[in-house]
Amino acid sequence: MPEPTASRTLTDAPLDILVAEDSESNRMLIELYFQFTACRLDFATNGIKAVEKFHDKKYDIILMDIQMPGMDGYEATKTIRELERKEGKPPVPIVALTANAFDEDRTRCEMAGCTDFLTKPIAKKVLFECVARYASATPVDK
Repeated sequence: MPEPTASRTLTDAPLDILVAEDSESNRMLIELYFQFTACRLDFATNGIKAVEKFHDKKYDIILMDIQMPGMDGYEATKTIRELERKEGKPPVPIVALTANAFDEDRTRCEMAGCTDFLTKPIAKKVLFECVARYASATPVDK
């Protein structure tokens, strides 16, 4: 029997994904990537909106652009982690999306509370593998 692919896994499991991304072209690309999956995407164009959406709804995974206007991805991640602690919620996986590929950037993302780190431009296969990895650790009951 063939090994399940990330895209096949994502078509089976309905996941709620918050995408915090200020670039319209990047939002459109991510939406295009996920169009034939069972994933439900919500978009936020900055960190403030991402925190508001997180507060209002339970997400399985957050894809967090790091450089956004207003509140950047570092601050949004720190704020979300603080909300989780205050409200006694388990930490949702937060995957940093950044054009910065240096070790210092990865460390800064980890220090902010990001679970993982992907460098832009992000290939569909790499994104799906990452989301599928965290989807398998997400409880089914919401």
